[in-house]
Amino acid sequence: MYQLEEKIWFWAFIIMPVMLMVFLWTFFWKKRIQKSFGSAVVLKRLSPDLSFFKSSLKFITLCLAVGFLMIGLINPKIGTKLETIKREGVDIVFAIDVSKSMLAEDVAPNRLEKSKQLVTQIINNLASDRVGIIAYAGKAFPQLPITTDYASAKMFLQSMNTDMLSSQGTAINEAIELSRNYFDDEEQTNRVLIIISDGEDHNDLSVEVAEAASEEGIKIYTIGVGSENGGPIPLKRNGVVMSYKKDQNNETVITRLDKETLRLIANEAKGSYIDGSQTAAVVEQVMAILSVMDKKEFEAKEFAEYKDQFQWFLGIGLFFLILDVLLLERKTAWLKRLNLFNENL
Repeated sequence: MYQLEEKIWFWAFIIMPVMLMVFLWTFFWKKRIQKSFGSAVVLKRLSPDLSFFKSSLKFITLCLAVGFLMIGLINPKIGTKLETIKREGVDIVFAIDVSKSMLAEDVAPNRLEKSKQLVTQIINNLASDRVGIIAYAGKAFPQLPITTDYASAKMFLQSMNTDMLSSQGTAINEAIELSRNYFDDEEQTNRVLIIISDGEDHNDLSVEVAEAASEEGIKIYTIGVGSENGGPIPLKRNGVVMSYKKDQNNETVITRLDKETLRLIANEAKGSYIDGSQTAAVVEQVMAILSVMDKKEFEAKEFAEYKDQFQWFLGIGLFFLILDVLLLERKTAWLKRLNLFNENL
């Protein structure tokens, strides 16, 4: 297994065909100039030590030097061994509300960005638990399957926005239903669903679905994002607020945090409600909850100790560079004895 650390240096290899074009142009230019001074026989007598072979050899040596130096700059790394690591953890699925109400700015910078911050900080504090991500509004959509790749989880998390789902509204029951099929390990004793939302639920089935999920061993914890005073939903263009969302009566919609709905859902699934206003407090509570849960052991294979190999390529490149400097374009005694091109006739 190998890695290429600085792939941008592949662009530098464009210099190789440029070097070849310059070499060929110089060669034919010299030939043309030489012919203007006299015949090939006369030129051979005037400069008997001139060697096309040595010129070509110097060019090939220079190309090899440049090639190996470029590979050294790319810095290939080789994985020296494959390790099977035993890990213990809990399966955690984050269900994140991406409905339009999450654009409200009653918490800074807005509810959705605050939700992303909360999940990111929780992931940063995990050790070996597996995580998955669900996005939901009027429907639920699987954003990331269960994985131990935290970097990918944070990348997918940052790409979430309120335009990713065409069906608007908020149906928490859809997220719970999807999570029931999300956990891929039937032997996992602790399955955790963390719902991050403002609690505005446009469906009355969430509590019933939460009870059904609880019977399958899924514990649901809800994190409320927003304020009870609420705020309008800004409609922006290029980052500038153009207006606010209106209802059927052309009144500005005020969206408020519904703690009670979130608390009912969590209690029905043997979990608890967490106030999402303080990031540090949320992370502390979640980590305390996870710390007392039974951990399931699983295996994860990964390459360990990727070692830099650039020094070898730089060394070989410098060797060919020095060789190119030491090589002369004139014929040497050993080359004359070889008579590669029948020049000694």
